[in-house]
Amino acid sequence: MIRIVLAEDQGMLLGALGSLLNLEEDMEVVGKAKNGEESVHLVNELKPDICIMDIEMPVKNGLEAAEEMGDQKCEVIILTTFARAGYFERARKANVSGYLLKDSPSEELASSIRSILNGRKVYAPELIDLVYEENSPLTERESEVIELISKGKSTKEISKELHLTNGTVRNYISVIFDKLEVSNRIEAISKVKDKGWVE
Repeated sequence: MIRIVLAEDQGMLLGALGSLLNLEEDMEVVGKAKNGEESVHLVNELKPDICIMDIEMPVKNGLEAAEEMGDQKCEVIILTTFARAGYFERARKANVSGYLLKDSPSEELASSIRSILNGRKVYAPELIDLVYEENSPLTERESEVIELISKGKSTKEISKELHLTNGTVRNYISVIFDKLEVSNRIEAISKVKDKGWVE
C-alpha cells in the first residue's frame, strides 16, 4: 500500500484530493496538513512514501517544507496552480520527485505517484518548456545589482558593496528596468523571481 501525506491549505481541495486518492486500490492517505510546517511534522511522524504539497500555504510554503524534508525517505510531489520557472527551479534544487499542475486530470496524479515510486521524476510538460524558453537578458553585473535590490539594498548600499559610484549604479538600474520592461524596483524584483533569474 502506498502511504500518502497531503498538504493543502484549501480545506475543500484537501478533502477532495484525499477522497480521490483513497479510491485507488493501492493508495491510502494517512495524514492531511493545512500548511508546510504541519506537513514536515506529519512526514517525520508517519514516515509516508509520498508527500503531495501545494506551494502557497501559510506558516511555511511547500518549497520551504520540501527543502526541509530533503533527508527524509519520503518522495515529494509539488501540486500547484503556478507554472513558474522560478518555483520549478527551486523545487528541482530541493530534489522534489514531481511537479504537477492542479488542472491536470486526477488519474494523471495517481499514475505519477506510481511512476515516482518506480524511481522516475515527473514534471508537467509546461514547466519543461518554461525552463528552456527564456534565459535572463541581464549581464552578470546587472544580475548582481538586481539581486542586491531584491535584498532591499539602497542605491548607496549597492554602490558601496560593488565598489561603483552612485551614478553607475543608477545607470545599471535604468538598463535593468529597460531590459525587463518594468518601471520600478518592485516590478523588477517580482519579474526576476517569477522567472527564476535570482534566488
